[in-house]
Amino acid sequence: MVSSNAVDVDAYLAELPEPDRAVLSRLRDLCRDELAGFEEVMAYGMPGYRRDGVMEVAFARQKRHVSVYLMREDVTAALADRLADQDMGRGCLRFRSPGAVDLDLVRDLLRATAATRGPAR
Repeated sequence: MVSSNAVDVDAYLAELPEPDRAVLSRLRDLCRDELAGFEEVMAYGMPGYRRDGVMEVAFARQKRHVSVYLMREDVTAALADRLADQDMGRGCLRFRSPGAVDLDLVRDLLRATAATRGPAR
């Protein structure tokens, strides 16, 4: 799934086959747990989390990977050593399969995002 027309995150997750649904549901749970004060939205066909009207985190099941979008360059720079061996694009952390998603790394990125204020990308 590259983009979804789902109206909310529940509908987005319901569209996914297993094991994709299980892993992306876990990503959602992490976002909800770690991003207190953020609003959960559907944007650009994927679940996203915004603070003060600014999107800071999103995730999606793409055709060949699971993506976690991190819009805070300060957070990715601060955790550069942990991200060095990861498949990274500009603001996009890619996992080759649902089973490859490093939930501990994602949790740490979300915690750092929540703790960091100021302009995002």
